[in-house]
Amino acid sequence: MTSNQSSTHYNRESFDMTIHQLEIAHAQDICSWSYDAPYDCYNWPSWEQMKKDEIEFGDSVLRASQYAAVVDKSLHLIGFAQFFPITGVTRLGLGLRPDLCSRGLGPAFTQLIVSEAQRRAPQNEVDLEVLAWNKRAIRAYQQAGFQITDTYSRSTPAGFAECHCMVYEPGAH
Repeated sequence: MTSNQSSTHYNRESFDMTIHQLEIAHAQDICSWSYDAPYDCYNWPSWEQMKKDEIEFGDSVLRASQYAAVVDKSLHLIGFAQFFPITGVTRLGLGLRPDLCSRGLGPAFTQLIVSEAQRRAPQNEVDLEVLAWNKRAIRAYQQAGFQITDTYSRSTPAGFAECHCMVYEPGAH
């Protein structure tokens, strides 16, 4: 079942999600996701391109060591996480399936990923980067316990953009 064919109804109260290994089938599905503008900057290249270029989860070593699938109780893919190691920090990358965005799932989804990051490297601070214009994501991250600690410009595939670094503050949500 692709993300566009999903007929599962989700609500915040009954939602159950878990972290699993990111399999090739998950990676292929993620590459088929299509976000509407202005969020289309989060669309991935085709799976064939990712695999050919061995970028991100197209690289089998990176996929196994840094990426995870987030699935519902029926094991349908609802999102993914990346746990990027930096000295003393686990930097998160995450994506929720496009048809599940704006349904109030973001804070719980983010909190699940934070819990996994803490399980993997309990000594590390947990942070993430978010484009400063992405108020929807910023709100979800704040509700999950992140605080903006820095703002800067950095190179993105679309050119330089203003980003926030947000750090997880236990007990802040």
